[in-house]
Amino acid sequence: MIWHILIVGILLPQTLAHPGFFTSIGQMTDLIHTEKDLVTSLKDYIKAEEDKLEQIKRWAEKLDRLTSTATKDPEGFVGHPVNAFKLMKRLNTEWSELENLVLKDMSDGFISNLTIQRQYFPNDEDQVGAAKALLRLQDTYNLDTDTISKGNLPGVKHKSFLTAEDCFELGKVAYTEADYYHTELWMGQALRQLDEGEVATVDKVSVLDYLSYAVYQQGDLDKALVLTKKLLELDPEHQRANGNLKYFEYIMAKEKDANKSASGDQSDQESTSRRKGIAVDYLPERQKYEMLCRGEGIKMTPRRQKKLFCRYHDGNRNPKFILAPAKQEDEWDKPRIIRFHDIISDAEIEIVKDLAKPRLSRATVHDPETGKLTTAQYRVSKSAWLSGYENPVVSRINMRIQDLTGLDVSTAEELQVANYGVGGQYEPHFDFARKDEPDAFKELGTGNRIATWLFYMSDVSAGGATVFPEVGASVWPKKGTAVFWYNLFASGEGDYSTRHAACPVLVGNKWVSNKWLHERGQEFRRPCTLSELE
Repeated sequence: MIWHILIVGILLPQTLAHPGFFTSIGQMTDLIHTEKDLVTSLKDYIKAEEDKLEQIKRWAEKLDRLTSTATKDPEGFVGHPVNAFKLMKRLNTEWSELENLVLKDMSDGFISNLTIQRQYFPNDEDQVGAAKALLRLQDTYNLDTDTISKGNLPGVKHKSFLTAEDCFELGKVAYTEADYYHTELWMGQALRQLDEGEVATVDKVSVLDYLSYAVYQQGDLDKALVLTKKLLELDPEHQRANGNLKYFEYIMAKEKDANKSASGDQSDQESTSRRKGIAVDYLPERQKYEMLCRGEGIKMTPRRQKKLFCRYHDGNRNPKFILAPAKQEDEWDKPRIIRFHDIISDAEIEIVKDLAKPRLSRATVHDPETGKLTTAQYRVSKSAWLSGYENPVVSRINMRIQDLTGLDVSTAEELQVANYGVGGQYEPHFDFARKDEPDAFKELGTGNRIATWLFYMSDVSAGGATVFPEVGASVWPKKGTAVFWYNLFASGEGDYSTRHAACPVLVGNKWVSNKWLHERGQEFRRPCTLSELE
């Protein structure tokens, strides 16, 4: 059996293409304007073709009337000297002009514009990345293929549908990753839509070809056989299906002859575990993480809830906050997570976003082995770093963080602005460096990350929570607020309960900015304790 992996998408020039469009919704909006410009150019081309055709039609109608009259009495017609002259002129000059008009290419402007814009188009990586994002959202939020295909997602403003071809493409992306679980789901959805009578360029034979093999790879031989027979009913000469049919029947006959009674239960369990489609990058806390993203599995008890309060905070009698104290809310007790309300204005948010947008690049993570920044598949977003000296708003935000936390920001990292893409996420991670990562922040020379300050700069229609799987906490984005927590105990030891994640954005656009504060400079602001875990 020879199975060919199909490459998804149209190959486009990639040398000048913007890398990783799918990792930032903010930059994807530029593509909307690009496409609008192309549609305008296309309509201009259509209008030019229509005008050209209208000229040709008028000329044809005029000549049709003229020749109809002339053919009734040819001699009498050309006997008129004016008619004779005009006949010579038409055939010698005007028909040549008509020929030039017919041959005139009206597409030059449109093709030229398309060629210019194409260099900024998404590439294969973007198309595959967006497809994988849909599969990730499907798993995280327990969505079935029909719900996604019909666009029935929470909080959507612009409903959209997936065609049978779209479902087929998603299945092919999963197939190229050897993800037969999702291949089966999406090929099955494509087949259902075709069975319902949807007109499509993809045919049932192609869908069944992938579907039967995906089912076989997951151990369901009976279903694979049924699907293969269904394929052969549509195309009896299908070479691969005929080969598969013989192979499946041979395997089934072999299994019948063997005594499987003892191994039946085991085989069923293996089949079930394979069909769950466990990801290659499966994390031990994956189930807890995904449940928290859905708002399930939160471990806050009523008794603990009573100890969480809202308060006004003046930053330890800081003059800036005595008359207008900050609004503070306890989100969690251990680790202590505090939310500050109305802490960054809409105007400040827009300035920060405008500064960051031109610099957004694929978000990076610290490589524990090299201590350097590198891109990672488990972080799907784009980010930019803003320094306090380049804009007074950034400087003012930095000082606000210092005033409210009491920590020195002079040793902190620059403000990192992040925009999440399609299904954008950051899987469970620690902000601080563990003992087995001694070189993580060596280049900075400011010690470990003692605390994290996280601004939410947009509301998110669905998804996008910040979750803490170790303790069962979920913190939901709210524009204009910020959350703060300590990554290290006062002793300098890491607080492993702060392991957290940014859940995939299901619907909407998520903007955040982080300020990571470091140990140096905090010696007298947060003195060490004698106990390791305090």
